[in-house]
Amino acid sequence: MSGPFDLSGKRALVTGANTGIGQAIAVGLAEAGAHVIAAGRRSCAETVEKANGRAEEMILDLADPVAAAGALPGDLDILVNNAGIIRRADSVDYTEADWDDVMDVNLKAVFLMCQAFGKAAIAAGRGGRIVNIASLLSFQGGIRVPAYTASKHGVAGLTKIFANEWAGQGINVNAVAPGYIATNNTEALRDDPERSKAILDRIPAGRWGDPADIAGAVTFLCTPAANYVTGAVLNVDGGWLAR
Repeated sequence: MSGPFDLSGKRALVTGANTGIGQAIAVGLAEAGAHVIAAGRRSCAETVEKANGRAEEMILDLADPVAAAGALPGDLDILVNNAGIIRRADSVDYTEADWDDVMDVNLKAVFLMCQAFGKAAIAAGRGGRIVNIASLLSFQGGIRVPAYTASKHGVAGLTKIFANEWAGQGINVNAVAPGYIATNNTEALRDDPERSKAILDRIPAGRWGDPADIAGAVTFLCTPAANYVTGAVLNVDGGWLAR
């Protein structure tokens, strides 16, 4: 395979790759020709199997951002920061522990992983691609998820500052903001007929997103076809934010 969508010879690492969106991204990158390190705090063996020999697994717990960044391989061409957690409570009841846990995984780890990737790529003079997984709550406030909302606003900001600083070094940094995707995280919403209907009524595409929808967007941003795309936050939401 060759051409603007070919990732043959590239090495990529995807965090949170054991299931859902992360798994789909890892498989999508592998299908485009990359060798993928599927990283997660639990085994990514299923992802490796689905990648048909173009992947390996790595246990990586983003709850300890410093250790995770320190374990990042130094020879990567692509980094996808997908791992994230969410804790729900009314803002007046939200605990400091929940705030710290969410911010460590969703924002501090993203910063440190990008920093480690950037240092290695700049030192080697090879350039690279970073794609951060943002959210609709990078643009909206949400309800009962203050730390998640703050962290995803932060992910959009980090994406832009790294893009500004590293574009001249050949490192493109972008983000993808998923809409409502059919994963384990949204199972409760999909199982609630009233809530599901309210969500679908707002989505012009009229359906829940599939993890493969996110994988396609991420893969595009990692290919030569996106050479002049950096600092973007790409909404993949079936038109939700346009409504």
